[in-house]
Amino acid sequence: MPSEITMPQLSDTMAEGTVVKWYKKEGDKVKSGEKIADVETDKAVMEMESFESGTIAHIVAPEGTKVPVGGAIAVVASSKEDPAQVKQQHAAGGAKKPATVAAGAAAMKAEIADPLSIETEPASKGDGHESSPAAAKAAAATIAPAKTGGNGHRHGGRIFASPLARRIAEDSGVQLADITGSGPGGRITQRDVLNFKPAEKSRAAESASAKKPAVDVNAFAPKVASGQKTVTAMSKMRQTIALRLQQSMQQLPHFYESIDIDIEELTGLRERVNKNLEKSGVRVSVGDFIAKAVAMALTKHPVVNSHYNGQTAEVTSYGDVNLGMAVALENGLIVPVLRNIDKMGLAEIRVRSADLVDRARAQKLKQDEMTGATFTVSNLGTHGIRQFTAIINPPEVCILAIGAAEKRAVVRGDSIVARTMLTVTLSSDHRVVDGATAADFLKTLRSYLEEPGMMLV
Repeated sequence: MPSEITMPQLSDTMAEGTVVKWYKKEGDKVKSGEKIADVETDKAVMEMESFESGTIAHIVAPEGTKVPVGGAIAVVASSKEDPAQVKQQHAAGGAKKPATVAAGAAAMKAEIADPLSIETEPASKGDGHESSPAAAKAAAATIAPAKTGGNGHRHGGRIFASPLARRIAEDSGVQLADITGSGPGGRITQRDVLNFKPAEKSRAAESASAKKPAVDVNAFAPKVASGQKTVTAMSKMRQTIALRLQQSMQQLPHFYESIDIDIEELTGLRERVNKNLEKSGVRVSVGDFIAKAVAMALTKHPVVNSHYNGQTAEVTSYGDVNLGMAVALENGLIVPVLRNIDKMGLAEIRVRSADLVDRARAQKLKQDEMTGATFTVSNLGTHGIRQFTAIINPPEVCILAIGAAEKRAVVRGDSIVARTMLTVTLSSDHRVVDGATAADFLKTLRSYLEEPGMMLV
């Protein structure tokens, strides 16, 4: 019996997707788990894989076609079926609108009517958030399971490694089979995975990133000659950014609080930490310390680490911190999520955040790596921006804008001295967070960054 490949829901807010590229054509053989197309969602371009084996009998949605979630994009014939006959039969019945397409269209209308309410539902089971069964089923059908191997200490083919070590290895692209475990009985630990990172690769990457900006957004701007004009259609991602941020500013009563932080001690501690990490090849950044301090401060101020549901007037505060990190892309931005960052050390934050950012720019993120943030940071310090304000990403209630760390003349006692200073600005939703609450959070954040040793206790 032929099988339909339908448009999956690859993000919480996705109502439709655009088929960007086909890797198969009609008549080609396909195996379950094989990549068949690239699909542009409202957040990124993602690879789509077939969950059926057989022959591509009919491509329902050619490249460039927009398809509602649940709508058919291709038909696969089994090994016992004639692909040409399957195509003819499917084309003959194509006038009937499948119920899944109608449901997808209804979902799209619901999102347009109230785009801010879509993400009020938790997103991923196992981290304090849950997704809808339909979304989970669709994602599971199209996204290949992570491939993990392993060596360490084997027993009957089983690999002994801690869950954290497995997670770090998977996200970093490290094969457990290449790692010798140092734990009891040869068990692979978190430290084993972090230490396995080749020093040359990490230092080369750090050196390359220091020489040039991560993304030159001007390189992708349309070239317009004097006296001419160019009209460019917005991408799906850009349309979603425009819609959601416009709605955020219109519906959320933003207010802003800024604070200057002396990170002179932190920069010294960072150098000492990196000296001890030389053999592992991991070099932590100032941003890693900030992320760690933000996570620790959020656990002390859970109201700031919350979601607000405007439809039910409910505030959900989280005990775990899933930190969203705004990343610039050539045609917009994306916010990968570092889950449970409050339970990570500095070295793990460096390894995992670098991996997430690299895969975000390569548009290789998994669905659950783009959803479920409880708080977001936006860092423009690398662009030389001293201070700015950021727009809250609902259903979150706050976002932190981080400026550049720079030497400034400050007063200490009766003297003017040069200190490394950093300005951060917290944008808050006044429906949930009051001025004093935001100020207390910033005070806690500053205490950690100005006395960084407290983060290591």
